[in-house]
Amino acid sequence: MTRPADASLAAELGASYVGAIFADSPRRVTPDEARRVFESAPGLAHVGVFGTNDLAEIAKVAEQVELDVVQLHADPMADDVHALRSGFGGDIWAAVRIENGILPAQTAELIDAAEGILLDARNPARLGGTGTQLPWNDIAAELARLRTGSLVIIAGGLRAENVGEAIRVLAPDVVDVASGVEESPGVKNRQLMCDFAHAAGGWENVA
Repeated sequence: MTRPADASLAAELGASYVGAIFADSPRRVTPDEARRVFESAPGLAHVGVFGTNDLAEIAKVAEQVELDVVQLHADPMADDVHALRSGFGGDIWAAVRIENGILPAQTAELIDAAEGILLDARNPARLGGTGTQLPWNDIAAELARLRTGSLVIIAGGLRAENVGEAIRVLAPDVVDVASGVEESPGVKNRQLMCDFAHAAGGWENVA
């Protein structure tokens, strides 16, 4: 999220989390901007998305904006998750980028180390937010085999038209959407947000 009004609508629609991106991205915000976004969505858990940021910097920003969850991109390893714990007391979600329908070799270790894994499509030019749909059926069996108590969060090209199928195939704990409800990077579309919320969880109280 980049705009407080969009975060407020997400809360109204029944979202559980609201995220701000501190990695290199067209949706990147400053800590001050993130605070304004979070303040407009009371009751939602705060997620901060980081890429190649230094671990000390991540911990500093997490404290500044009172993050509940740090989402680590840039192909983190289990050691990165363990190292971050010395400076951050909240939950850590490790991004797992998928290509060719194969879960990376480090997936099992990340499931053991982190409170959640976020599945996204690999793009060599960008860490995330590519809008590329994951091959859900190709990874479903392997994901089910590896799955333990950690949350499974799916991203990657989700929109109102396909999120129901993604949920049916992978049974995630959380669905993460950005480009699928946007007019342009960081600018959400009210109707697309309402449609997505309805498709993902049956929310009908906002139109």
